[in-house]
Amino acid sequence: MIIGGYVLIIFGSKSSIDNISNNDWQVDFVDNFEFFDVSNWQDQRIWVNNENQCYVPDGKYNTREVSNGTLKIKVINIENKIVCDNLDKFGKQHPDTEYVAGRIASKNRKEFIKGKWSARLKIVGESQLSMFPAWWILGAQNNEAPVQEENENICWPMTGSGEIDVFEHHGDYEKDHYTTGAIKNLGDCDKGDWWSLRSGITTTLSDFHDYSVEWENSDLVYRLDGKEVYRNIGEGDKYPEAMFAILNFAKITDSPMKGEWIMEVDWVKHEFKND
Repeated sequence: MIIGGYVLIIFGSKSSIDNISNNDWQVDFVDNFEFFDVSNWQDQRIWVNNENQCYVPDGKYNTREVSNGTLKIKVINIENKIVCDNLDKFGKQHPDTEYVAGRIASKNRKEFIKGKWSARLKIVGESQLSMFPAWWILGAQNNEAPVQEENENICWPMTGSGEIDVFEHHGDYEKDHYTTGAIKNLGDCDKGDWWSLRSGITTTLSDFHDYSVEWENSDLVYRLDGKEVYRNIGEGDKYPEAMFAILNFAKITDSPMKGEWIMEVDWVKHEFKND
């Protein structure tokens, strides 16, 4: 089935997921979120996609919480507008807002070339309009905040700053639905094709699932609970750079919200294969 320009795959939910690699893969990074490990993650404060929320640091307003062995990344309506210091890539400051949120990245902490990235996560409660939680990876030479190394000078989505979206849910569309796939580099800064290399998947978002992407020869293979749901044929070689992971929850439209939205993450890991 094709909806909105991408392939829709219907996939059943799974009640439990085993955090064990098969014999072909070896784990070189895993975070089980027993605590917030600053050697693995840092806050990322940036304004993109004309989002409504302000990303705040250090779990302020409880936007980032680690408890009972899971990470909770949240969007919260704090009822009163605050000054937001998030800047877009051109230096424009985010307007005052009552919406605050968490966004973390493994940039300059845990970065890997190819292999397999996985996360076990769920959305707490029902999907709502304007929800935009995401689990994705980005090229380590990306020139957006925080810029901490001399070689972080490549604009999105050029090679070195390429984007692969493992899990994105847009609450303005189907409720138990996410998209997965690569962003096609159109050969210039800020010129990316969001749709031609992407698939839509239906599953139960309020259940924990294992969402992953792996390099298989020249392909990018996307899996849900270990089963292939989509493949970018021949696209893997276009991402030769080291990449870092991002977990964030955004508010993407002007639709009002109350209270809080939560993406709960059980673990994140990276694996590799010996040649």
